[in-house]
Amino acid sequence: MANAWNRVRRASHATAGATRRAGRSAAHAGRRLGRGTRSLGQATRRLTHAQGAGRTGLGRLIELTSAHSAGDAFVTVALAGALFFKLPVGQARGQVALYLLVTMIPFTVVAPFVGPVLDRFRSGRRYVMAGTLFARGLLCWGMAAAIRPSDALTLFPAALAVLVLSKAYNVSRAAIMPSVLPADITLVAANARVALFALVAAGAAAGLSTGLTAWIGADWVLRATTALFLVAGVAAVRLPRHVDSPDLEADLDADLEPDLEPGPEADPELGVTADLGAAPHTAQETGTPGAGQGTDLGADHKAGLGTGQGRKARSRHRWRELIRVGPVVGEAVRANAAIRVQAGFLVFFLLFLVQDGNIPGLAPHITLGLLAVAAGGGGFLGAAVASWTRSRSPQIIILGTLALATVTTMVTAVFFTLWTAVVVALAAAFAQGLGKLALDAIIQREIAEEVRSSTFGVAEALLQIAWVFGGLAGLVMSLSAHGPAGLAVVSAGLAVTFVWLLVRRRTRLAATAGRVPEPGGTPPDAPGGGAPTPQGAAWAPHEESDITPVVPREPLRPRRDDTKPLTNPY
Repeated sequence: MANAWNRVRRASHATAGATRRAGRSAAHAGRRLGRGTRSLGQATRRLTHAQGAGRTGLGRLIELTSAHSAGDAFVTVALAGALFFKLPVGQARGQVALYLLVTMIPFTVVAPFVGPVLDRFRSGRRYVMAGTLFARGLLCWGMAAAIRPSDALTLFPAALAVLVLSKAYNVSRAAIMPSVLPADITLVAANARVALFALVAAGAAAGLSTGLTAWIGADWVLRATTALFLVAGVAAVRLPRHVDSPDLEADLDADLEPDLEPGPEADPELGVTADLGAAPHTAQETGTPGAGQGTDLGADHKAGLGTGQGRKARSRHRWRELIRVGPVVGEAVRANAAIRVQAGFLVFFLLFLVQDGNIPGLAPHITLGLLAVAAGGGGFLGAAVASWTRSRSPQIIILGTLALATVTTMVTAVFFTLWTAVVVALAAAFAQGLGKLALDAIIQREIAEEVRSSTFGVAEALLQIAWVFGGLAGLVMSLSAHGPAGLAVVSAGLAVTFVWLLVRRRTRLAATAGRVPEPGGTPPDAPGGGAPTPQGAAWAPHEESDITPVVPREPLRPRRDDTKPLTNPY
């Protein structure tokens, strides 16, 4: 009996010792994990706050956008298992076309209305961004309760609302980029840095959410995403105050004298505009003087436009400037639309070629995996290359990406194999990512504050429609055309678009160089030289000219709390 008791006691001591050792090992591992996590966080913070990004608020915006992208990845993976959101790859092409129309077209219809709403709340952009994050968190909580019974009436409207709110966040984020831009970073590089961290966060979140969905279920992943969006919303409110654009009308009403007489240069019927936010070197970069597209609210106030009639006039000016965005922005949007058509075409054309066995070499699922990896790697490579740019013109970058997409598509049409298909998928994703970053930089530089969000909303809608159009064309051409024939048609369209844009650009630059007068000189095309333009006055061309006139005006005074360092406060 005593021996048995001794054995039990020794076993108890051994168990207690093993438990203590296991606890010490776990604690040691936890400390090492905590130190590793802190080191990773500190390294990430050094990267996001480099080159003055921490002082201007760009670093915080990068971290916030990374959380936003991670939340979107969680939602996408969680909904991927729902029956309603599965892409019917192996089913009829008509069902895939219906999927495109149902999931993309409503979003493109709603997207143009997002920008004007955001433009009305320029002085509270932090709260708008926080509101989109909070609303997505609540929608994720509702979808978590509807995903197990596959309640499509709840899932589809909620998922569509999440898409629209995600786009609203992206539009707001792009609109405030000039406000947080450090002095030694270009707009293209800043946009690329945001996109690069967002892609890394989305990729890591996609892998993590895949494992969590298999372990605890999609509903709990959506509930965890709710917490992530709520925390991100609080971080959005804590962005620097200079992110919010000053209320120019209120400042002018308070600061300018009410008895100012209207000047002839401020006549609202002339449609005269002035640049509120373009850098001083914009004319040299674009070849177009006064490339900014904003409305001179100070001149409107001096002309007595502070009443209801003045607000209507300013509204008309905003819509006119939104429609007539200028040749530089129009050229960039058209080039990106052509790239989006090619990207949408390749996604569905190559997908059904693989399904029909028209791309031999490997098993279909391996081929699809290679194409998916090439597309993801191309987008990441585009963001990385854009982050290395220093003084490259965004217009040249966009034309270069269009030329790259054209050449690779032509080569793939001539030498069509599995590996050339992988290369064209990589090049298309690279061109799409890099071209979009350059387009964002052009809009941020050329479009004034009061219509910038609206311009971003319209541009996003047009690009989304172009992608859907390309996808539908890929579906149709996969019925009758093989790989070389379909790619030849797309490459011909890209080549025609590239040549057309290049000819228009050269013509515009040549005409602009011939019509721009020297300071204090004579207007162009004046018979006999004409009378010299008085010094200090701005020459205003005919309103059908593509040259944007600039009105001399007094600089607007910033708010007292607008203390954004390292950037131009105007």
